[in-house]
Amino acid sequence: MTVSFVSSHRCSGLLLCLFLAYWSSIGVNANLVPPTKRVTRKERLEMKRHEAERYAELRAQGQDEVGHTKEAAAMRKYQLRKKMRKGLLRKQEADLASVLFPGASPELYSPGEEVLMYTDLVNSKKTQVPFEFYDLPGCPMPKMTLNRKRRQRKNLGARLQGLELKPAPYIMKVSEDSTCRPLCQINIKPKKVRWIKKLIERQYRIHMTFDGLPVLMRSKELNYAVRGFPIGFKAPPSYTGRPNDEFYLYNHLRFTITYTEVPESEGVHIVGFDVHPVSINHEIQQAGLSPASEVSTCNAEGANPPVNDPNTYLALEADDSGNGLNVIYSYEVEWVGSDLPWSDRWDVYLIGSPDDDIHSFAIINSLMIVLFLTGAIATIMIRTLRKDIAGYNEMQTLEEAQEETGWKLVHGDVFRPPSTQPMLFSVVVGTGTQIGSSFLATMLCAMVGLINPMKKGQTLTAIILLYVLSGCVSGYVSARIFKFCDAKAWKQNTFFTAAALPGVLISIFTVLNVFLHIAGAATAVHFLTLLAIFGLWIAISTPMVFVGSFFGFRAEKFSVPVKTNQIARYIPELPWYATPPISFLLGGVLPFGSVCIELFFIMSALWLHQIYYMMGFLLAVLLILAATCAEVSVVMTYLQLCAEDHRWWWKSFFNCASGGFYLFLYSLWFLVSRLDLVGILPVVVYLTYMGIISLCFGLFCGSVGVLCSFWFIRSIYSALKVD
Repeated sequence: MTVSFVSSHRCSGLLLCLFLAYWSSIGVNANLVPPTKRVTRKERLEMKRHEAERYAELRAQGQDEVGHTKEAAAMRKYQLRKKMRKGLLRKQEADLASVLFPGASPELYSPGEEVLMYTDLVNSKKTQVPFEFYDLPGCPMPKMTLNRKRRQRKNLGARLQGLELKPAPYIMKVSEDSTCRPLCQINIKPKKVRWIKKLIERQYRIHMTFDGLPVLMRSKELNYAVRGFPIGFKAPPSYTGRPNDEFYLYNHLRFTITYTEVPESEGVHIVGFDVHPVSINHEIQQAGLSPASEVSTCNAEGANPPVNDPNTYLALEADDSGNGLNVIYSYEVEWVGSDLPWSDRWDVYLIGSPDDDIHSFAIINSLMIVLFLTGAIATIMIRTLRKDIAGYNEMQTLEEAQEETGWKLVHGDVFRPPSTQPMLFSVVVGTGTQIGSSFLATMLCAMVGLINPMKKGQTLTAIILLYVLSGCVSGYVSARIFKFCDAKAWKQNTFFTAAALPGVLISIFTVLNVFLHIAGAATAVHFLTLLAIFGLWIAISTPMVFVGSFFGFRAEKFSVPVKTNQIARYIPELPWYATPPISFLLGGVLPFGSVCIELFFIMSALWLHQIYYMMGFLLAVLLILAATCAEVSVVMTYLQLCAEDHRWWWKSFFNCASGGFYLFLYSLWFLVSRLDLVGILPVVVYLTYMGIISLCFGLFCGSVGVLCSFWFIRSIYSALKVD
């Protein structure tokens, strides 16, 4: 008895020490000097103070943080070093490139070499229905000659997200500037004109990549940098003087490529990719446009470079005859030398994300919840339970035992298997453990650099594969619980464990995919991709579940310290806090509260197209969530047993699984307050995916609650002397 209580107390203390050690190590690993030089704490504080004073001085002088100057680069480095030492759970890295792209090396380009630019999704924060670049009316894809061909690997995750890199129609040659160059002349039909107006009104942005860098719009004057560029813009009547809003199309792109010379190899590294869109009404060529054509507003002798002038904007207005709108697309390229190292080229993309201090507050918030629950557990385990067990074991007569009340009186029923849906119970607990183990494996792979969070397609592929391979965990846990319930239909249990959650998810995804196909969204998955997912489910996930179930049913049945009565004990009237659904709602508050702040950043990355790379924080939050669920389940189960209610199986599950309900409510608040979705389909897509995420979150929390409650009950009743 003493050993069990001491062990539990040490486990809680060890968990607390681990988190305190992590928190204290954040400052220790924040050295801003090479590791070979040992500095004192005083010197480190002096360096931080000097950097902070220098940053404040530059800010007071009006220095921007998005430019290519040394001062702007130093300001970015100061801001991001704070994020790195606060957001990483591993050893301090020298730069963000080693964090975002572990093992990646810069690609060297020779002067005059042609480099392909690739198109990405055309998306908007106001709608979750993206399109491909070539869905827009524009110039066709360039012919892929031998010099331009470059194989792009298409993985399962990229196909599910609609990420298919296609070469852009713009020609880029290293270190060769290009003045205004007409690209093509097209006629946009009236129906397409109306569609483009709709996209502009919904704030769709075009995204491209060059040497792995997303295209960036930056303004030194306004000190901002955003990824992608808009299709066009809408001018209100106060600007145009017309009675209605006017729409204008950006048909000229001014690219600025920033590079760093490598003298020893006579090549260059790409360190910046900027664009400045221009709307200009080019002179239309009646006979069509060829590469040698001269346009008076573009490449004719004496022509001025295209600029955004209200007098020359290209209005999206089709003529009355129904012939559509004739548009000439053009572009220009400027190569600018820079001293910015290749390893620092990603700094400008992350400088605007407000996740430096709030992440720390999230950890502190979650840590306080764990400390509170640890104190409650310590009180129950060390004081109350030890006193109860000592009193029960000192009773000598049956009459004295009958006078006692509390959790001992249900010892003959506490290990009674759940009478309501034991099959479903074992399936949901096994599925929850599969979700938790796959998520933990994903975080560990990300921490050691096996998964790159910036490569979304590869990351999603890894998550799917790890979930599939974790099927053996769900099969084993489900089989052990189902065997404890004295059930014999092991084949049905294995089948439902393998098919329940994947079958529901694939069915929902297939129905949603039909509507995405109708809308022409880029995220609409091809039928062959659905077959690939189905193949993973049938060929890998299901056999892994059967393997886990085989070993689970072969293992011995869980041993319990007391016998179970043949007739179930009468359950008295329960207090209000132990009565469902109040107990469920009370139990789910703390698990959700321990992760609610970090959820804001995760959902912003999912739905607001922000960059999330704080995998150290995410792993810490996962561990805190598991610890919170474990401690909540122990406290709620103890209170339930004290009320002489022995039906703890399903209640221990829903006490923690209700956190998924709070997550879905939070997603509704996020939809109303942070998102400005337009249309029914984007809202349906958002609610569908958030419903799936909330379901998985609840299954994981519920499975942790059941397993920890079972361990707790076995521990306390094994210390009793029962006649």
